[in-house]
Amino acid sequence: MRKHFGLVSQYAIGVLFGWGLIISGMSNPKKVLGFLDIAGSWDPSLIFVMVGAILVGLGGFYVVSKRSEAFFGGALHVPTRRDITKPLVIGSFVFGIGWGIAGICPGPAIVALGAGYLKAFVFIVAMLVGMKVCERFFSAHKQKPKQA
Repeated sequence: MRKHFGLVSQYAIGVLFGWGLIISGMSNPKKVLGFLDIAGSWDPSLIFVMVGAILVGLGGFYVVSKRSEAFFGGALHVPTRRDITKPLVIGSFVFGIGWGIAGICPGPAIVALGAGYLKAFVFIVAMLVGMKVCERFFSAHKQKPKQA
């Protein structure tokens, strides 16, 4: 019973997140590109969305930091690494460039896909291909012996 309630709550949270993306305009690439166009007709409204997301995230991390297990049982996996690595910087750069070009990122892309936008489908396919290329690159890179 506890597991099923966990799945239902995860679904409900996902739906709530999707509604939030639609209401805030984050699933509309034109709105996002307007926010990123600082030199043109800048639309600062997404700053409020980002600040709200940061506050919710900070609250969530605070609650999780006080727990030893997940709300519906099982292990609680919290990231512990705090170092800034080359892959993190490169990945952030690629993410930012893609966001700037397409005006969409993974969460809103799924919402836009559900609304039937072709651009979202192309984005998701490209994202999945990029993830696979990255996975293969890093797995091949880790297998190479280091030379002295």
